[in-house]
Amino acid sequence: MEMLRAIAIGLPLTVLVTILALMIGTVVALPIVAGLRSRNRLVWLMSRGLVDLLRGVPPVVWLFILYYGVSIGAIRLTALQAGVLGLGVVAAAYLAEIFRGAISSIPKGQWEASSALGFHRATVWSRIIGPQTARAVVPAYTTFAIGLLKDSSIASSIGVAEIVFMSSQYARQSGEGIMVFFVAAGVYILLSVPLGLLSRHLDIKMRKAVAR
Repeated sequence: MEMLRAIAIGLPLTVLVTILALMIGTVVALPIVAGLRSRNRLVWLMSRGLVDLLRGVPPVVWLFILYYGVSIGAIRLTALQAGVLGLGVVAAAYLAEIFRGAISSIPKGQWEASSALGFHRATVWSRIIGPQTARAVVPAYTTFAIGLLKDSSIASSIGVAEIVFMSSQYARQSGEGIMVFFVAAGVYILLSVPLGLLSRHLDIKMRKAVAR
């Protein structure tokens, strides 16, 4: 019972870190995608360099940099803020590539036909390209979300009291060792399975919608 209580205490922060990092990643990824699709060579190079930099450095290093190295005057980021921001900016780089790939998968004929028919750019994105892109994005996006859920455990390295942190604390105090981590693994599986099922459901639903 104590073991489950320790893991349950860390559960809310695991979910919070995952959701906030995914939200930050999604929002920040959008202008990066625009940069990656820009015809301006300088903008493209800056966007490509940013993506490569964010993906090239291990997430735990970004967390350490933000937690131990970033301060604004006398203000320092808390462990939670550094964890969310660090995972969020790394997520932005990966999601930007996911979004870029989904947009690139749309046949050129769709763009040419939209232009020939004189559709406004906003209409093209909201009614033609957007829905097709969303269908292509869903599987990869939810797969990344599941991976981010597991990667949220990295935040324990800077003291965020999520599942792995609380499991480690309990293991040291109780002496029960590895058992608590098996239970924690089971909790991660229970959290991941609904996301996988939701992904399949959305993919099937969107395929039907696009096919109409």
